[in-house]
Amino acid sequence: MPIENLLFEVLPDATWMATSPGRVNLLGEHVDYNHGVVLPMAIDRYVKMAVKPREDDRVILHALDFGEIVNFSLADLTQKRDIKGELLPNWALYPASVAWAYQKAGFKPGGMEAAFTSNLPIGAGLSSSAAVELAFAEYWKTQGEWKIDRMRMAEICQHGENAYVGVNCGLMDQFACAHGIARCALLFDTSSRAWQPIPLPLNTAIVIADSTIRRNLSGSDYNLRREECLLALALIQGKKADIGSLSEVPLESLDDMASFLPPEIMKRVRHVVEENERVKRACGYLMADNSVEFGKLMEAGHASLRDLYQVSLPELDALVNSAMQIDGCYGARLTGAGFGGCTVNFVKKDQVEVFSNTLKATFEKDFGLTVKVYACSASRSVSIERIDQ
Repeated sequence: MPIENLLFEVLPDATWMATSPGRVNLLGEHVDYNHGVVLPMAIDRYVKMAVKPREDDRVILHALDFGEIVNFSLADLTQKRDIKGELLPNWALYPASVAWAYQKAGFKPGGMEAAFTSNLPIGAGLSSSAAVELAFAEYWKTQGEWKIDRMRMAEICQHGENAYVGVNCGLMDQFACAHGIARCALLFDTSSRAWQPIPLPLNTAIVIADSTIRRNLSGSDYNLRREECLLALALIQGKKADIGSLSEVPLESLDDMASFLPPEIMKRVRHVVEENERVKRACGYLMADNSVEFGKLMEAGHASLRDLYQVSLPELDALVNSAMQIDGCYGARLTGAGFGGCTVNFVKKDQVEVFSNTLKATFEKDFGLTVKVYACSASRSVSIERIDQ
């Protein structure tokens, strides 16, 4: 059954339908909050949301994937409680954060009732949270007829996730959901906000392997890594006041910094600086249809996330190692924050089925877990349409 039909069963008098994609990051992990360049793409797996406006300030949410309903007021979002005074469940913090951030930005979101579901695996590193945020943001922007562009909308959602939910994410996830283009990755400079589409080689496919191991970013070492990067920047600025972010550190200066940075902090800096350089090189390879060299950069990126940034797990390492032994795989790496979630694989298009089946069989044999594998395409950005039942 199409997921839209499930939404109409819950909300038969809906008047709007929003479609918001997840994203996968091909290269440039943990660089966005260090003001570097990243290479994500929106994917053809989505959050779908049916909505009808309300005349009061209530927000009623039907989360089909959790089997839960939440009802809260827009009049007092700071308490993070529903109308009965109970704390909002974690999933409801994301739409509430968008309303809160819009209010902080000077906008007035209206009451609504919404039903939403997704074919994105939750907590897998494919930005299901950003997809939810952008679906609500696009609805409120459209309903209010607010004249804000996609970048500003993404920034508002990021602020909500940072300050309201408590996850200190960078802008990459919200940017990708808001700017996706079919058949293209997105080269995004998180410092200047400049970006451009990078066409993907026609004979390749993106295959995502979900380890099924989940993590909670607000309670994981994700925020610790951000704190370590801030500490590193402060120490570097004590020696070089002109450095504004870790991504501005020259590659040739890394070895000199080892003399005054603690070893663990030095690892974080080296990952950020070298990963930033990998993204810049990778775009040239993609535009030249050089999938082999692009794949090598993915492998190097995973090794860096494993050894320097230390956000991988044995299961993710095994998925990457197994993938690289299969014919037709150019490159593989963990994608997203790490600590669980997915790997992304760059594969010959005519080898996708064999690759997927082989990877699943190997992982189940080694870990006793059933890995979920998705072949994905680069997708368009969040959209909303008026619907007539």
